[in-house]
Amino acid sequence: MIRLEEIVMIHDLKRQGLSVSAIARQLGIDRKTVRKHLAGGVKAPAYKPRPPRPRELEPYEPYLLE
Repeated sequence: MIRLEEIVMIHDLKRQGLSVSAIARQLGIDRKTVRKHLAGGVKAPAYKPRPPRPRELEPYEPYLLE
């Protein structure tokens, strides 16, 4: 997951004249991620909460509760 500080750094490095590949190498992220955030502007990333994973015991819960 990318943080807001990294997004700001991407834009700052681009203003300094670095290429997308150079920015990606310097920050240790993929070039596609750099391009995505350059096109999207500076805004905080919004991540949705993950859906809960199914539990292995769930089918047997009624039996176990007896």
